Amino acid sequence: MKNVLVTGANGQLGKCLNELSEVHPSINFIFTNSQELDITNKDDVGLVFENTKFDYCINCAAYTAVDKAEQEQDKARSINVNGAINLAEVCSKSNTTLIHISTDFVFDGKGNKPYMETDKTNPLSVYGKTKLEGEYKIQNILNNYFIIRTSWLYSEYGANFMKTMLKLGVDRTELSVVGDQIGTPTYAKDLAEVILKIVVADEKNYGVYHYSNEGIASWYDFAKEIFTISNSTI
Repeated sequence: MKNVLVTGANGQLGKCLNELSEVHPSINFIFTNSQELDITNKDDVGLVFENTKFDYCINCAAYTAVDKAEQEQDKARSINVNGAINLAEVCSKSNTTLIHISTDFVFDGKGNKPYMETDKTNPLSVYGKTKLEGEYKIQNILNNYFIIRTSWLYSEYGANFMKTMLKLGVDRTELSVVGDQIGTPTYAKDLAEVILKIVVADEKNYGVYHYSNEGIASWYDFAKEIFTISNSTI
């Protein structure tokens, strides 16, 4: 039986993995939230790995408040960089494969076509810069890693754009949503399924990968579709 550690289990991706874990009885999942495992504390991370030999560690823990990160740079760096270092170092010692979730914010968003894994990175925000630095640290420490960059995650869980729009749609009769930012909304459960396929198949093609759903939309397009599907009157 494979042992799989999931950090950041209270986030939307962590909760999607938890839901899907029910269809994988041959895998022993251990889900930890930030109170149970603080990835910025190297001793805490080491203790968890001392108690169990993990085959995989899926790191869903991250500082993701993009705007707030500009004022909380130390906190963002502690989680997105130091936390990644701690996990990578312990994974290296225990021969654990690390699956680390990253973001399209490692790019500057100025391109007019889908980003490839080989495209030059150029993060503009503290969030993007710390996530990219975390990627670099993992690659310098580990050989057996998967870094998965994704975009515009949404789901039934956690805090995300879809849930915010649905809440505002109840409270307000009119909303202003930007239409000049383009991306690809990605259902978190789809990403969770891809991650679990890597685990089940024991994939060895390590490296950096991009994953999103198909299509493109602005935040305005996304909001409009959310209200259409939910039969909102806004």
